[in-house]
Amino acid sequence: MPLPGEVAPAPVGVAFSRVFQNPGLSWERLPLIRANWDGPILLKGIQSPRDAKLAVKHKIDGIVVSNHGGRQVDGAIASLDALRPIVKAVGKKMPVLFDSGIRTGRDALKALALGADAVLIGRPYVYGLALDGQRGSRIVMRKLVNELEAEVRKAGHRSHRDLSRSSLTRAR
Repeated sequence: MPLPGEVAPAPVGVAFSRVFQNPGLSWERLPLIRANWDGPILLKGIQSPRDAKLAVKHKIDGIVVSNHGGRQVDGAIASLDALRPIVKAVGKKMPVLFDSGIRTGRDALKALALGADAVLIGRPYVYGLALDGQRGSRIVMRKLVNELEAEVRKAGHRSHRDLSRSSLTRAR
């Protein structure tokens, strides 16, 4: 409760929506962002080949295929389903990162086999951090990398760089 004369802080949901659901963000705002940022620009939340092609057109440095855990738009396409057409749309014109539910080495293998240049890890390292601090995060991340390496070998490859769509088969 605020003291007399103080303004009550905005509820967390309202504060979040002001930052992450800003309808003022658009392709037309990129010159302003570029003028005020000299680092690389990665766009997160790409879900369609059309937007991926727009990112190429606007000379974005890379894209992140993500539906933000489905929280932003109920019923959004699964990011894994969106990945392959997006990779095809951009070719080798920019890096395509994948951020959507990577929890195991098997999850990472699927995204890499479908063309992602890299995967982003959200929750697993945080779980390790909560359990045992920095040591816990390192253990979790090492386990994930070890799982990926084992899955790559089980798929008959020496490196994750050898993965392709043909590395995947559908369960029956």
